[in-house]
Amino acid sequence: MAKRCYYEVLGLSQNAGQEEVKKAYRRLAREYHPDANPGDKESEMKFKEVKEAYDVLSDPNKRARYDRFGHEEEAFQGFNGGPGGFGGFGDFASGVEDIFEAFFGGGFSSGGRRRSSTAPRRGADLRYDLEITLEEVVYGKDTTITIPRSESCARCDGSGAKEGTSAETCNACGGSGQQQVVRNTSYGRFVSVRTCENCRGEGRVIKDKCPECRGQGQVRMEKNIEIKIPPGVDDGSKLRVAGEGEAGSRGGPPGDLYVFIHVQPHDFFQRHGNHLVCEVPISFVDAALGNEIEVPTINGKTDLRIPEGTQPETEFTIKGQGIPSLRGRGKGDLIVKVKVEVPRKLNSQQKKILQEFAHEGGGEITGQKEKSFFDRMKNAFGGK
Repeated sequence: MAKRCYYEVLGLSQNAGQEEVKKAYRRLAREYHPDANPGDKESEMKFKEVKEAYDVLSDPNKRARYDRFGHEEEAFQGFNGGPGGFGGFGDFASGVEDIFEAFFGGGFSSGGRRRSSTAPRRGADLRYDLEITLEEVVYGKDTTITIPRSESCARCDGSGAKEGTSAETCNACGGSGQQQVVRNTSYGRFVSVRTCENCRGEGRVIKDKCPECRGQGQVRMEKNIEIKIPPGVDDGSKLRVAGEGEAGSRGGPPGDLYVFIHVQPHDFFQRHGNHLVCEVPISFVDAALGNEIEVPTINGKTDLRIPEGTQPETEFTIKGQGIPSLRGRGKGDLIVKVKVEVPRKLNSQQKKILQEFAHEGGGEITGQKEKSFFDRMKNAFGGK
């Protein structure tokens, strides 16, 4: 398969300056990097293509030969892992440096400022999912949770070495955790870096390991942590507990603990923002004549006056009986929606009373000669 022109790959003209080459590469590297497109093979191929183009156009000597010979030049046959030796990131000085600059803002270069693999590392963050009730949302909750996590070994104080001993600097890498491989070719001197095999990138070697942590410097333990759930939290809220995550390594700080809140559904109330909504059944007699009924709230029970002639689905608001604001600025309301219940069975006396009521009020009874609701609806819309 024929290769695309390197200038076309980066979207540049042939007279583009080095700064334009660098900017184009950074932009495209971010877009197609495998970490930003996990599992996307097409993006992975484009990333390699962009990297290959940049490796050539960012080097004045390679660019000059490319401008003269194009892809026919033997020097460019090795970018896919062939004889030229540019497999993976290729030239360490111009490749990995720019990858790290593009994603981490610099700090990784060939001039001795390489990001150290032996530097202190922050511990990983932890997640804990906690279920609470709607009542606990209203009042808040103090609880204790138990989490398994890595902690610094108390016996060796995190060093990983047996008491009375200490870790030694790795002789193979001089404590850097990395080993350089220098290759001299007809096109220049190339340096690649790999993890030290002797110390596995740690920069130190422990000969006498701590029997408690077996040289890891950390042990797995369970810890009880007190959590304060503030009133007003919502489903999906997360609370950050600083410093309660996994232990750091090489003297690095611990990570954080994130508690994700899940609110259990309530049998009676539904939450709408800071308001609570409930449905209360009333008889058609109470709806017609009015009455004072007892309704539940999240705090207990209260009386609600139903006025005469209340219609189905009417909503009544009881102030201050909702959810507290998470910022401490008052409470929401309780909204009571009435559902008028129609009796399913009537005795003969009850039917007679309702029929008399219908006649007295000018109403109409289904099944008699008066026009039904559907007849009146047809007439209203010009039906026949």
